[in-house]
Amino acid sequence: MYLGVDIGSTTSKAVILDREGQVVGREIIDIGTGTDGPKQAVEGALKQAGLRRTEIRKCVATGYGRLLFGDADKQITEISCHAKGVSYLVPEASTIIDIGGQDAKVIRLNDRGKVDNFVMNEKCAAGTGRFLEVMARVLGCKLEELSDLADRGKDGVAISSICTVFAESEMISQLSEGQARADVALGAHRSIAKRISGLANRIDVKPSVVMTGGAALNHNLVQAVADELHIDIISLEDPQAMGALGAAVFARELDK
Repeated sequence: MYLGVDIGSTTSKAVILDREGQVVGREIIDIGTGTDGPKQAVEGALKQAGLRRTEIRKCVATGYGRLLFGDADKQITEISCHAKGVSYLVPEASTIIDIGGQDAKVIRLNDRGKVDNFVMNEKCAAGTGRFLEVMARVLGCKLEELSDLADRGKDGVAISSICTVFAESEMISQLSEGQARADVALGAHRSIAKRISGLANRIDVKPSVVMTGGAALNHNLVQAVADELHIDIISLEDPQAMGALGAAVFARELDK
């Protein structure tokens, strides 16, 4: 059995593969590095798989907190692990758009599924999961309700600020002026999509495009990004776990 652990800034993910490469355990915990989130994620995945920790042959850690995870046989960057996980499920993938809690990445893959180039937005929360959390708070809804709320928007209200702090003030102002919550949500999603498109245009985006990270569960945002890039985006069943899956695939390869 092979364990991959992805320790992000806001979430911890664990995936276990068996010898044949099938997922037998998976857990996502909504707390990240510096907490007991990684431990909880591993314990949850082991429980689902019906395994003890001693039955894991190899373990690879990835993500922001990978160097703090002492039980790993190897630490590998999240860029490489996302590429490995996505290409494992979607061999034809050429581009990955990953929106994490504190950063956003666009990764281009070569024809062997390896990283060819990437760009990253890590110094500003605009276009990240943190921005989505701010949106939900301002709009008075749960994070998982944002997509359905934006679906009801008819005329998205333009949000011009790319800074999260200023965009928050702008959304509050739009609401105070009587704009519908749904239109503000739709406009904010389009604002994020423009930010992601700006990143993507710095490298040669090619189909097939796959979106990963928790934001990929927001179908309205996925569509906004697709519209902005004028390209179809493949939606995965479990987009948050791609880094952990890739780490587990690397762990399995260590044993060959």
